Amino acid sequence: MLSPDELERYARHIVLRDVGGPGQAALKKASVLVIGAGGLGAPALMYLAAAGIGTLGVVDDDVVSLSNLQRQVIHATPDIGRHKVESAAERISQLNPHVRFVGHATWLNADNALGLIGDYDLVLDGSDNFATRYLVSDACFFAKKPLITAALGTFDGSLTTIRAHEKNEKGEFNPTYRCLFPDAPPPGTVPACAEAGVMGALAGVMGSMMALEAIREIVGFGEGLVGRLLMIDARAMRFETLRYGRDPANPLNGDGPVMSDLSAHRT
Repeated sequence: MLSPDELERYARHIVLRDVGGPGQAALKKASVLVIGAGGLGAPALMYLAAAGIGTLGVVDDDVVSLSNLQRQVIHATPDIGRHKVESAAERISQLNPHVRFVGHATWLNADNALGLIGDYDLVLDGSDNFATRYLVSDACFFAKKPLITAALGTFDGSLTTIRAHEKNEKGEFNPTYRCLFPDAPPPGTVPACAEAGVMGALAGVMGSMMALEAIREIVGFGEGLVGRLLMIDARAMRFETLRYGRDPANPLNGDGPVMSDLSAHRT
């Protein structure tokens, strides 16, 4: 049940035919885990909190630095030096006290990934490195959780939804992250954000779109991004969508799967 305060807070959602009271109640019941409270995670967290997600968790062991503030809008200048999960918790509490926030000030790894992810209905990956993206996507497959994953370049971004543990209307497994990106780029070929730079407002766009896709997945309207990669070119303001399918050779749900746990991620 939504309280009178919640009915007023979410009134612009509730009057939407595709959301309504039942959709808003579904958002309140949902739990979402966001990997990273950085450029992508910060706006995603704020819009999910504003939308009334019942439980929001975030995994991040980093602290706020001055260079973060160009794009990580959930943090502010007085937060420099604080753990990101602490400043995120404070901002979300101010934005929407109806949201239960859970901060996990830890580094996601093969030992804790399944335990953390298993407690939530949906996962959003806003990490900034391929090792974490593969770990999160593999863990979501084994935990049978849907995943929304995004990536940022200097002036480009991409977004897709992974439901590799489920089958489509033809009875075939949906594609995995490894179907889209079978191998990570060789070390050193993709410069880090600190070296290449990133357009701050683009992080806001992509993080907001992650939140939008999460809301769509929870409420259940429209056409989602399973099997579709949305790509944005901010220089040309061009949006394109690439369709991709399951790779029979992928190691998770391929014709001859070879991965049964996260042991490959242990170093």
